[in-house]
Amino acid sequence: MLVETVEATRPAGAAADWLPGAVVRLPFSKRICSDGRVVCSQALMALAETAMVLACSAACNGYRPMSTVDQTTHFLRPVNYDVVADARVVRISRNTSFCRVMVLGAADKRPVGMVTSACSI
Repeated sequence: MLVETVEATRPAGAAADWLPGAVVRLPFSKRICSDGRVVCSQALMALAETAMVLACSAACNGYRPMSTVDQTTHFLRPVNYDVVADARVVRISRNTSFCRVMVLGAADKRPVGMVTSACSI
């Protein structure tokens, strides 16, 4: 996985609904495919969770020990090229965070999956 961006503070010109987050890329490899052709669901879920941890760390201004307590994933279509996960912190408190992650095909930016998660901090 490759970390593309981590946004802890609002960038200049950001939309009013901006949320702290992170974008992580998963390069395509046959090793992460269940059949050698399509990225497996486990790899997509791991990508989303990794992006979520980075997004939470950005919102906390640094890493804090955390554990996922819930993750709901909706797989929208198969993909056989690089994938990016755009994770955003929807709400964060002293001991819990809630995130949403859009998993997109890197080449066409079409949705591959949608993930919501809750994390105990």
